[in-house]
Amino acid sequence: MKVGIVPINSAAFIKPGVLGSFGRLVEELGYESVWTFEHVILPAAYDSVYPYSPTGKIAVAGSDSFVDPLIALTWIAATTTTLRLGTGVNILPQANPLYLAKQAASLDHLSNGRLMLGLGIGWLKEEFDALGVPFERRGARADEYIDAMTAAWTGELMNFTGEFVDWRGWQMQPTPVQKPRIPIVIGGTTPPAIRRVAARGDGWYVIHKDLDQFRDLMAQLRAECDRQGRDIRELEITAYWNYGREGLDGAKAYEDAGVDRLLVSVAALRMGDPETAVRRLADEALAEL
Repeated sequence: MKVGIVPINSAAFIKPGVLGSFGRLVEELGYESVWTFEHVILPAAYDSVYPYSPTGKIAVAGSDSFVDPLIALTWIAATTTTLRLGTGVNILPQANPLYLAKQAASLDHLSNGRLMLGLGIGWLKEEFDALGVPFERRGARADEYIDAMTAAWTGELMNFTGEFVDWRGWQMQPTPVQKPRIPIVIGGTTPPAIRRVAARGDGWYVIHKDLDQFRDLMAQLRAECDRQGRDIRELEITAYWNYGREGLDGAKAYEDAGVDRLLVSVAALRMGDPETAVRRLADEALAEL
């Protein structure tokens, strides 16, 4: 079982001098990956509903500090050699897809093929409004962006025209180290997100309430993969693990349910500062997984 740490682009991690040394530490301790979350801004007040909390509000406030995911991962990439780097998840339809394709290819190139590009469609309309991007039809926009970025990463002469993208007559270099593309990890648990995982994903990033809900979501993914003729074994499944509540037995249950990677929030561990928390978790659990 792979174990990663999330999120590493806010709170104590972004104090000057912390992030690089933390990356080296988790690599040395045997963790497989680090992950970020993304928002450009969070309004002081918003009407949009965050889908992963009963309150409808995300736990991060607009006054909190958080840095751009790809910049945080680039910082860690520069101080490590094997640690994998994941975005969990970037909001694709509010981004310029050409810039994102170039930034992702650049990071994958410089890190020697360690990026996992987690992508979702977003939920915060007020953030889209601030960016001047339509909130409507964001799912269709994201689908086309994934196809267009995949084509750009081949390095071949571009000839891609769709509803939202018209790219032709140029090549993107350098291409990503990973072939045929940077792994696309689709976030979300709605029926459209599950369809997107089966149709366009290399992996799935799952935020869930508990193991029972996760099993139900996996059943939905299996059914969708069967409907689309997709082998579910081709998908790498990443899910959250509440170590304090679920323990090692929970990790085994997630593995049996089809999870390939468990993510742990060091804040949720309640084991002290991030360095102390990852050391304690490594001592108590990593060797058993």
